[in-house]
Parts: sequence; C-alpha cells; structure tokens
Amino acid sequence: MERTVLQISIFGLLLAFGTTQPKDDWEIYSFHINSTVTSRYATTIITSRVANRKDESQEIEFHVRIPKNAFISKFRMFMDGQVYDGVVKAKEAAEQQYTDAVSRGESAGIVSSVGRTLEEFKTSVTVAAHKKVTFELTYEELLKRTLGKYELQIHARPMQPVNDFKVDVYIQENAGISFISVKGGLSTGALANAVTKTHADTEAWVHFYPTVDQQKTCDSCGDKGMNGDLVIVYDVNRDRSLGDIKTSSGYFVHHFAPSQLARIPKNVVFVIDKSGSMRGKKIEQTRTALIHILNDLAEDDFFGLITFDSSLYYWKQELVQANSQNVKSAKEFAGNIREHGGTNINEALLDGSRMLNENPRKGSASILILLTDGDPTSGVTNLEQIYSNVMEAIQDKFPLYCLGFGFDVNFNFLEKLSLLNNGVARRIYADADADLQLKGFYDEVANPLLTDVVMIYNGGTNLTRTNFSQYYNGSEIVVAGQITDNNIETFVPSVVAISRNTSISFSEKNSTTKSTDSNIQRVWAYLTVKQLLEKELQYSGDEKAKMKNEILRLSLKYNFVTPLTSMVVTKPTKDKTEVLHKPSESGPPPDERPSFGMSGLGSMPRGTITSHSRVGSAGVAYRQHRPVPVTRFSTSAGRQRMPGFPGFHGVLGSLPDMAYDIAVDMPRLQHLPMPILPTIPGTSKPVEPSIRFLLPAENQSLPLCFDIPASTQLRLLHLPSAGLSVNGALDGIRGFNKIVVRLKPDVNVIVSVSGVSTYDGRDGHLSSWKMGQDTITAGSVTVIKQDMEVDITVGDIRLIILLHENSGEKFLWPVLRQRSSDVDAEGILAQKAAVYEEVHQHMTKLKIKDQEIIVSRSSAADYSFSPAVIMSCWLVPAESALRSQLSHFTALVI
Repeated sequence: MERTVLQISIFGLLLAFGTTQPKDDWEIYSFHINSTVTSRYATTIITSRVANRKDESQEIEFHVRIPKNAFISKFRMFMDGQVYDGVVKAKEAAEQQYTDAVSRGESAGIVSSVGRTLEEFKTSVTVAAHKKVTFELTYEELLKRTLGKYELQIHARPMQPVNDFKVDVYIQENAGISFISVKGGLSTGALANAVTKTHADTEAWVHFYPTVDQQKTCDSCGDKGMNGDLVIVYDVNRDRSLGDIKTSSGYFVHHFAPSQLARIPKNVVFVIDKSGSMRGKKIEQTRTALIHILNDLAEDDFFGLITFDSSLYYWKQELVQANSQNVKSAKEFAGNIREHGGTNINEALLDGSRMLNENPRKGSASILILLTDGDPTSGVTNLEQIYSNVMEAIQDKFPLYCLGFGFDVNFNFLEKLSLLNNGVARRIYADADADLQLKGFYDEVANPLLTDVVMIYNGGTNLTRTNFSQYYNGSEIVVAGQITDNNIETFVPSVVAISRNTSISFSEKNSTTKSTDSNIQRVWAYLTVKQLLEKELQYSGDEKAKMKNEILRLSLKYNFVTPLTSMVVTKPTKDKTEVLHKPSESGPPPDERPSFGMSGLGSMPRGTITSHSRVGSAGVAYRQHRPVPVTRFSTSAGRQRMPGFPGFHGVLGSLPDMAYDIAVDMPRLQHLPMPILPTIPGTSKPVEPSIRFLLPAENQSLPLCFDIPASTQLRLLHLPSAGLSVNGALDGIRGFNKIVVRLKPDVNVIVSVSGVSTYDGRDGHLSSWKMGQDTITAGSVTVIKQDMEVDITVGDIRLIILLHENSGEKFLWPVLRQRSSDVDAEGILAQKAAVYEEVHQHMTKLKIKDQEIIVSRSSAADYSFSPAVIMSCWLVPAESALRSQLSHFTALVI
C-alpha cells in the first residue's frame, strides 16, 4: 500500500510534497521549544510528539529550521520504547555508512538548505497504526550583538493547531540584563496575550503558550495553525570597561563591548557594481540605499564613490569631506547610476584602495565597501590574481567588506576576499527590502569606536582570535580560551587599542568571575571551530590540511555537525539510514525559488553544490547532496511507468530549490556505465537513445523531466531583437558535443569538447581546454575559459558551458546563469517554469494546461553541477513539458 507522506514543519514555511491529509490522520499532540541562554550562548531543544491516528502505518516527516550560525549537537527519536540516536562522524565515515545503506536499498536522506537567517533540517520515520513518535533536536549558537542588542529567533509553523504548544526561554547573564523585549508576528494581535515576560536583574524568562483558538485567529494563522516569528531581544549592562569575563573548569570567555567612547571619524569608499546584470530592481534599490547612506554621513567623515562595469566611473577622484554641498552632489551622482557592460572588480577595488591610501588622516578609521552581483568578467578575472592584487593594495591598513547582491554572485570568492583583508562578506537578498539590508549593513559599521584592537591574556592559552582591525558601536568582541594550568591567580586579561590619536588600555584587578556554567568550554569550542573554518578558506596545502584536522577533532569531541562532519541517523529496521550535513551560504533558499524558466535559468552560483566539499557563495556558506540509488522508479499501486526507453539524463542549468525538497541527498555521478540499447520487438533495430532534461515547476516540489532523441540539434536560446542565437548539437550519448553562439553581424563562438574558438569577422582565436584560463573578447562578447567551464557574457546575458568527463567520454552542458529581460526570448533555455497540479486517481496524472497526462515518478542527472547529481522528477512527454511541438525547438544547422 502506498504510504502517505505527512509534514511537520517548525521554524519555517515549507512546501508539502505529499497529498493533503485529512486532519484526523495524524496529530501533533505536544510541541515544546526550550531555549536556555547563558553568557550569550543559547542551547535550544525542540521536542515534537506525534500520533498516527490512521488504521495503517504511514511515514511522518519532521521539519525544523534553525539559525544559520547554530551547530546541531543532538538528535533523537523515541518510538515503541526504543531510542534512536544520531551519531556525529567524520564526513567520510558517515558517507561510507550511508553508501552501505544505499547498497541495501535502505536510504532516502535528509535535506539541509539555507534561508536568509535559517537553515532546514528534515527527517522521517514510519509510524505504525495508532502509535506515537517523539522527535528531539538540540542545537547551539553564540548570539551575536548587532546595533546594541542580541536576538534569539524562533519561527514557527507546526502545520496544525497544537493543544500543548509551549515556548520557554530562560536567559541568565552575570553582567545583568539591561532590557528585554519580545517582537515578531507571533507577539502581536491575538497572540500578544499568549506571551509573558519576567525580568529580574541577571535573569529573564519568556513564555509563549498560545491556546488552540489563538493559534487559529492571529494575523498569520489559519486552519493549519501559526506561521510567524517570535524574537527575544535583549542586552546586558556595560558597567565595566574591560567587559564581562567568566571562567569555569580551566576555560574562560571574554565579552568586550565598551560604550563610553568617542566616535572615530571615518574614511569610506563605496565601490558599486553597475554592470548589465544589475538591471532593474537591483540598481533601483542600490540607488535608494546609497542616497540614504550618504544622508547619514557625519560631517567629519570623508568619502569616495566609484561605480564600475567594464570601466570605472568617478564622482570625484579623491576623498572629500561629507559636508552638505558634497553630499548633495554625491546623491545626484548616485541617483543617475545606470547599468551597463561587464564586471571589472579588480580595477575597481584597486582604485578604491588607492583613494584611501592617498588620503590618510590621523585619528580616523578607513573602510572599503564593495557591492556586486556577479563574478569578475572583464579586466583581471583570475581569482587568485585578484586576491593577491587587493591584498597588496590594502596591506592590512583597513578592512574590506563585500556585499553580494542575489545568487548570481560567487560568494566563496567574496568571502575569501573579505577574510583576507580583515573584513566580512554579507549576502544581500534580492527582495523588496534589499535597500534596507544595504542600509542595515552600513549602520553596523557606521560608527567605529576603536581601531587596532589587541586582546591580551597573560596566563592564557589556546586562544580564539585576539586581533581586530576595528570595533564598532553596538557590536561586541568575544574571545575564549584556556587558562594555563587552570591557575586563575596568574590569569591577567587586558586590552590595548587606538581611540582617535590615542593608544588606550583596558585592565582591571579581579576582573574575572568564577562560574559554574558548563557551557564556557563549549563556547570556546564553538568559536574555535567557526574561526578555523574561516581560516581554512584562506589557506592551501599543509596549513589547510592542519586546520581541517583540528576542525574535525573538535567537531567530533563536542558533537557538532559542521562542514567536515555529518550526523548519521540509524532508524528502525526496514526504514532509512540518513545523513545530515551542515549547509552554508550558497544558492537560493527554499522560499526564494526562481520563478522562471528551464533549469538553465536558475540563479545558483557556479560551484555551489557538490557531494563532498563545502562550497558555495552563500555565504551561505551550503547545500550538500549524498548518494541515493541512481534509478528509483515508483512501484506504488496505481502508478505506471511510461513506455519506451528512459534514456540518459541531464538538466539544462540550475534547478530551483523546489527540486531539492524531493531530490534529497543526491549522488555524484562519477562513472555512468554505457548502456546496452534495447531493440524494437521483432526487429534488430535499436531504439534510439534519448537524453533527459528537467523543467522546474512553479509552486510544486517535483520538477518535470522529459526525453529528447540523443541526436537532435537544439535551439537553446534565440533573441531576435538582440541578434543573438545559441544552438547545440547533442552527441547521441550523454550531452552536447558542440554549442555555437552567434551574435549579428559576424561574431561566432564555438565551444566543443576540444576547446573554444572565436571569430569577430576579422580575427580568430583558438583555445584548447588544456591551455588553462583564457579571456577572449570578440566584439561585444566576452569569453572566459577556465579548466572545466566557459563563461560567455553578451550584454546582460550570461551563459556557462560546463565540460564533463564520464568513463572517458567528454560532453558539454549549458547553464543560463543570467537571462535577458527581453520578452522575445525563444528556445529550450527560455522556457518558463511549468504549471501543473497533481490528479490522483487509479494512476498518477498531472494536469497541464487543462490536459490530464499519465506520468511516472523518475529521476534525471543534473549536469549543471560538476560532478552531476540525481534529481527526482515527473516523467512526461517532451511536448507536454515544453507546451509545444519538439520541432519548434530543433535547429537545422548549428
């Protein structure tokens, strides 16, 4: 019997991919969140108790979203008197256990994905008729002070009203709690009465106990219960200039945030990307944010403004004072920024650095801020060379902050560039509030109070980071370490820094406070792992390997799920073995799916998903995928496989995340065996092989997939108004063997498995894949060839062509990273997301454009990633997916 899939969602808005169930089928009869915060370190336990009310077994899923900065440290399931514990292992060991489970056909996996401030955890278990299961998840995080406050975020949507729903938060701070408040949608309207708050000097309690009726009647509530945020906001007293220092069992943690300091005037240069990809809302929001930021400059600040595409554009060639006349002129310049051309990040940053270096002011703090939405496509494009050039220009004199706009940006590049230059990278989400995000980041660094901060601990060892280029008003510096020989008498902390022109020091006798808080050691481990992960990104060779070993050692010792470890969840017999991986800041989150196009139109940055490595941009930091059986067709009653040869698989471009909700923990495809082709019954004539493509679906979990004969020549992208055409020839086996880009009147770019050739009507250029990185310009077309991919930019269109090798066979795959705003776009890559609804009768059907089509659940390899991953999908005829005859997408000539 086909098992019904149910959803239990906590901490986030999730899309259900099973059929909607009658309310009586299952019940969350108890749901508790318990969070304890001591010394700004939060340990949160989520406990969900669920009962299966059906007369048959069913699979029940457990979803939570936890803060991005948190580490999961424990997961348990209780069922039939048994406890099933998750075990943290080195990633390689976890993968081996997972692979063993795959070979027994037991595996399905867990998805971890990244949102703006939260990431998702998901697992499931089969629950027998009228039985119960309890899920318990524990995670830990160090709260970060921003703009004078700490925030503990809880986002709840339990998918149904719950009789016993409780959130309990306890905060204990030795320094004393200066204020505490509760905000967010779950603290307003009908739910406001469900919140109680108690504050008593060093302790505070917040309780949230909504009734079933309240869970249905609040502003964001309905029959499925609550959907919103509960955010606890607080700060601590700052009575001591040296800050709050707690010790326990040979470890210490020091929170340093002096407030009674004079503001330091700043020198700030804004380096703004105005390339063609910033067209539309992005450039509008950038202009708006920049104008607000300029309004907030203090008159003793000096500033500069550079915009760039393939070239650089200056408001002024040097720093000027932020008086009313200069600010007015700069705002007029900002208001007239228009997008055009490529992305010359290297030259823009070098000139921004020059402006700061040529205008030193004693007693001031310098800051360089870059905003970009893409990779470098003109000038110097070799990332290693850019790292070297910018470091040489800055020379540790000031921090570089990199803001990555949207998901086309290579966030790994920006993160490393920032860390190498004492800054941080931040993703700006392409939402309606992007201008507020930009302004919010500026506010965090708008008021420097100290520069060249050195934290000194005589009698301390194994310290976390102790040197900070700047300290900003409203922030906090946190250092943890061990006390040598646990001798508190010889432990002497102090701080030395620069305030304006003066060197100042902070020190106090008897500044440490003994504590029984057992979490202080875990704070040290948490900070150490976080900072080693940042360092590891910057290094290579033996140093990188050494840092990885230490990260792994600490992660295993303290049971943290980090990018180098995984949690293995072994469940009851005949159920699944699953592996949880720590994601990072890369790719669009589940609630920010691209709304358009054939898979090639997604906005996932290059290199953002792999099976084994921590990759990505955003930040985040990351999605990880793990093995599942390569072919897994449904055998449920009533489902039928479509007739015909299923063919080989492939995806044009980057799938939106709606596919990831189902395509859990995908395998890498290292070596797919060559198939033996079936023959037409009664003849020796083989059935023509096909290559499989995927088309994302709007507001649905599963994409569509369809087969195209493997010898077809395809129209990939045609833009008549721009005179641009992209055609590709399938190689008859796996993918494309040739892709041709033509731009009228006479520019041609030909990419084959041998290399790249360009011709602009006068000159030709040939570059083989073995020649390494090469940049070619042909007319208005820029071609950047790297080891295994080609990046082609034409105006505001960006096409990536990946070179794959499988079992010795090479083939190409196109990914449309950035599409044109032109409405006349045609071809496979120009297809919009499919719109369908599921129709469940005696067999599964999809309703597409008023037509009901029998489908089967299948899978396809996504070659837009290297190595490829497997995606689950609904297999449909090509004409149904494309909503047109296949002949409309074929090309007579390449």
